Amino acid sequence: MRILFDSKQEAFKIPFGCLTPGQICTLHIHIPVAVNTRAVEIALCAQDGNQIGSFPMAYEQTVGPYEYWTGSFTLSERGLYFYFFRITDPHGTFRLLKEGDDTNMEAGDLWQVSVIPEDFYTPQWARGAVIYQVFPDRFRKSGEVDLWGKLRPYTVHDDWYEEVHWQPDSQGRVLNNDFYGGNFKGITEKMDYIASLGATILYLNPISKSFSSHRYDTGDYKTPDPMLGTESDFQAMCRAAHSHGIRVILDGVYSHTGSDSLYFDREKTFGGNGAYNRQDSPYYSWYTFYNWPNSYNSWWGFDTLPTVNKMDESFLDYIIRDEDSVVAHWLKLGADGFRLDVADELPDAFISLLRKRIREVKPDALLMGEVWEDASNKVAYDVRRRYFVDGELDSVMNYPFRTAILNFMRGRDSGKGLKDAVMTIVENYPPQVVACNMNLLSTHDTPRILTALVDDFDGSREEKAARRLTKNQREVARDRLQMAAFLQYTLPGSPSLYYGDEALMEGYKDPFNRRTYPWGREDQEILSFFRHLGRLRKEREELRLGDIRFFAAGDKHIGFTRSFEGKTCKVYVNRSGDPWEVETGHVLMGKLMDTVAYDRLVLAPRGFCIVEE
Repeated sequence: MRILFDSKQEAFKIPFGCLTPGQICTLHIHIPVAVNTRAVEIALCAQDGNQIGSFPMAYEQTVGPYEYWTGSFTLSERGLYFYFFRITDPHGTFRLLKEGDDTNMEAGDLWQVSVIPEDFYTPQWARGAVIYQVFPDRFRKSGEVDLWGKLRPYTVHDDWYEEVHWQPDSQGRVLNNDFYGGNFKGITEKMDYIASLGATILYLNPISKSFSSHRYDTGDYKTPDPMLGTESDFQAMCRAAHSHGIRVILDGVYSHTGSDSLYFDREKTFGGNGAYNRQDSPYYSWYTFYNWPNSYNSWWGFDTLPTVNKMDESFLDYIIRDEDSVVAHWLKLGADGFRLDVADELPDAFISLLRKRIREVKPDALLMGEVWEDASNKVAYDVRRRYFVDGELDSVMNYPFRTAILNFMRGRDSGKGLKDAVMTIVENYPPQVVACNMNLLSTHDTPRILTALVDDFDGSREEKAARRLTKNQREVARDRLQMAAFLQYTLPGSPSLYYGDEALMEGYKDPFNRRTYPWGREDQEILSFFRHLGRLRKEREELRLGDIRFFAAGDKHIGFTRSFEGKTCKVYVNRSGDPWEVETGHVLMGKLMDTVAYDRLVLAPRGFCIVEE
């Protein structure tokens, strides 16, 4: 018999998840009577794993073959902490550690608990939102492309459906400087379409004046790229979004700039006043030169992306603190928040200052971070990050959910791994962050979900450009996409739809995941499916804000409840090739067999449903 403790269950830990300073945390542990336990204590550790204190537990009662022991502790300082148990029996003292949801003596991990600010809040409108992500150049073009002031060189495709440029130039460089002309007006004209998907947040990849089509090489932070339109066009887009109940989130790229920029100006496009040309440039202190001007710190070694000194006072003023700082500028024009590119490369002090400033300008502004791992215990560049314990980020990109869903769909997991991944995030993150998490299946940095669900091909760019899913692969991927999206829209957080996934677009990583939206060529059945999911999400508070409890996770089956203020619905997903009989109820959406077994519903193979209790 094992010693029993599961921090995810109220029978063993109250409260669930994070704590606030001074809040009492009570733990219960069940130890077999046969151990003949003499004493139990909770050993608390700092974030570095070193023990900082211990708290005794007391014998409570015997229930069947188990003794119940109980103990409590409080923590007064915000931070990340860990704990384990120390148990004494007639033979000595041993440690009890964590092994998955089970316990293990002397081997395993420590349990985690975060102490977060008591006043930490996230915008109410962002909790349980539906996000629609747009890569601006590739979504929709309206009118003629404005090339006045466009950074050179560039090419503009004559045909919206031409293949993206993937070939290197004569020097072996892939410049990403081919454009299709997608713009603010095109997005504005399709706001009805975006709203029809149930979207309440529109997240745009970078829009500032830049050389490349991805625009992560910022040329001028405060000026929109001329191909996208003017500030007035941006304001009109934001007004259209707001009239549909949609907030606008911009990509904040503050770890580096472009070499062809107002600030660095290696190409002298901006008049030669940048740090590359003048050591008395007002932007010189933004950069680290090893041997001015040609040797400098750059992002991951790309010399077109010189890295900035984030805590430089001049840079902080320009981006954050000035009356018309970059973040204030865009918020005043109509933006509602930012997604921080490579948040791991931005110091905690920088993020804290930025959050404080955007909340001064717009009290309910959203700050989301690009973090690929569990953000609650992330170590980046040898520093333990304080995203949640200092209340820095409202949301992060929830790649752990994506990985877990893909593993389940691809048969790498029978269901238990998905449950564990979901509940680990739900336990480790503040609940107000869980509700805002960007639950994604595709982004501009990953293969499109349709491709990822069936094809791991990782050949050359030339091969990827020519490769398409076979008819059989598309049929399999189509089934899996519906199950994956159904999970995405029913799990806690904010489902994020990458433009074109609802049209059944395919593609490998950059640049093939950034093809143009196929207007008029959409898969209408899948498009209708995503619209149904969006409507369901809007209509059901328990899906947007409810807690989650799994009742099935294994044998290729997933089942969980979502509950909020007395409203509960049950979610079932059947990845197997056989029917699955489940409890009956009012079906809100599903893929079922035509037959009914007694008083039970029958899910089709690779079927799913959501039932109102």
